[in-house]
Amino acid sequence: MDRTQLTRWVQAYERAWRSPGTEALASIFTEDASYLQSPYHSPVIGLPAIAQMWEDERTGPDETFQMTHAIVAVDGDTAVVRVEVHYGEPADQEYRDLWIIRFAEDGRCRSFEEWPFWPSRAITADHANPQRQP
Repeated sequence: MDRTQLTRWVQAYERAWRSPGTEALASIFTEDASYLQSPYHSPVIGLPAIAQMWEDERTGPDETFQMTHAIVAVDGDTAVVRVEVHYGEPADQEYRDLWIIRFAEDGRCRSFEEWPFWPSRAITADHANPQRQP
């Protein structure tokens, strides 16, 4: 995997998310792929389960959002991408996300892990270290 291939994969992911149905998933995920929606969720395993999760999570093909990404690292079959998404026009919701992606030899994802962050879920210094006294 290199940066050009990774950029194409991220673009294909976005197109798949924007498209009705889930047929495009087979071109970006392996049949036995795992998809972890956050570090503390249980992974969704297998293409049919990932497709169902996508259908449950998306609001539809007319969902309005802008997505940008920046490649953080690519090392062999593993990549890290920082993603920022703004929903609505004008934007009324946003989040930032780190994706850890492991690829099969054919360039499809075999393991996808998200680390999402929403501004409303900001961690204050006191919450980050519960042992710390004010």
